[in-house]
Amino acid sequence: MRPALALGSVLLLLAAGTVAAAPAPAPAPAPAAALWGSLPERMADTGGGSQLLTALATGPGATSGWLIWWDRRRDGSWTAAGAAKARFGSKGLTEGSRRKQGTFTTPTGLYDLPYAFGISPAPKGVGHAYRRVTKKSWWCQDNRSRSYNRWVEGLPADCRASESEHLVTYREQYAHALVIGFNYHRPVRGRGAGIFLHVNGRGATAGCVSVPRRAMARILDWADPARDPHIAIGTAWGPTALTRY
Repeated sequence: MRPALALGSVLLLLAAGTVAAAPAPAPAPAPAAALWGSLPERMADTGGGSQLLTALATGPGATSGWLIWWDRRRDGSWTAAGAAKARFGSKGLTEGSRRKQGTFTTPTGLYDLPYAFGISPAPKGVGHAYRRVTKKSWWCQDNRSRSYNRWVEGLPADCRASESEHLVTYREQYAHALVIGFNYHRPVRGRGAGIFLHVNGRGATAGCVSVPRRAMARILDWADPARDPHIAIGTAWGPTALTRY
């Protein structure tokens, strides 16, 4: 896991009512292109690869915003490949390094995308390793367990069901998903587990980022592990702004 994105001044201004969703894979239309065009260049770290997703909320307390996916050209510039409306935690966003489990907040920061999974079969063209959900698939969120913040096939003895997610029960949200590498590689107990990019449910999430099902399928088709895609989660302004620091 990389450190949370910088605190800093606002470099990206979003005018209310001027942003329109861009159909993938076509570039974002004006005036959206003018607003988004330089966002990756303004970031201090984009993960080192040539693909980037930016999950952008209007402020720390927002439960909705935009997910934009970008390709880096050979000259180093970035171009928007697509965009979709996104949803965040029901309690808004919080800095990833300070997040506490169970707060229903989405962690800001820059993270890798270890693998994809889903209840439904992998969409055509998916590049990530794709794991199918079974009736025995759980995501262990028990802070006492050695399997904390890990997929398990059948709950181990030290992982309580009451502290975990039975993945197959989220048939709509986990039709398709990408694991977000928040607190994943070196888990800190109590910080949070099971943060994904997944399909929309009925409302705000419990801390994940979600998009419409069609957008999720497009993202899985677009994302290429060989290009080291990352996701940056932040806000348009305020202490968790997705801008250079």
